Amino acid sequence: MQFFYICYEKNKRMDILKLSQDWARAELFSAKMVWILSALVLISSIGFYYWGKTAMAKAFVIPLMICAVLLIPIGIGLYFANKPRIENFEKDYKANPTAFIQKEIERTAKSESDFKMVFRVLPAIIILASFILLFMSSPNWRASGISIILLMAFLMLLDSNTAARNEVYRQQLLQHR
Repeated sequence: MQFFYICYEKNKRMDILKLSQDWARAELFSAKMVWILSALVLISSIGFYYWGKTAMAKAFVIPLMICAVLLIPIGIGLYFANKPRIENFEKDYKANPTAFIQKEIERTAKSESDFKMVFRVLPAIIILASFILLFMSSPNWRASGISIILLMAFLMLLDSNTAARNEVYRQQLLQHR
């Protein structure tokens, strides 16, 4: 009977480690998606600079460039916050499995509350940018409003995916407690 218990515990350990490492790898994938969007937005900005003929097209150059520059640190933060976790998860779990799971549960709970704030702030920024579109007729203001909406919509898409992944991860951690 002892043999089966040892095998069960080893399998349980591997499940929680795989679960945690898969979660961190998914976060790294999100970071790469941010970098890809940043590159696409920067290329779009350059395209508007060289091939834009209208005032509206020329007005997109700076707002899109700013959006691309703002996305770079977001991707870097996601990447460097989660890359070390992949290696550290196994060390932390081996040191104290119960403490590891509890620490991850607390971290995911904090992330959940952070997402609640994010999903209030980002839509508010989109609404403010929409007012810019409605009340400002200058191409520069309109391009700025559209660029802000683009950036915030992408961040909401990314964060909604991350929040869902965080919730699933947290529920699975609670089951392994």
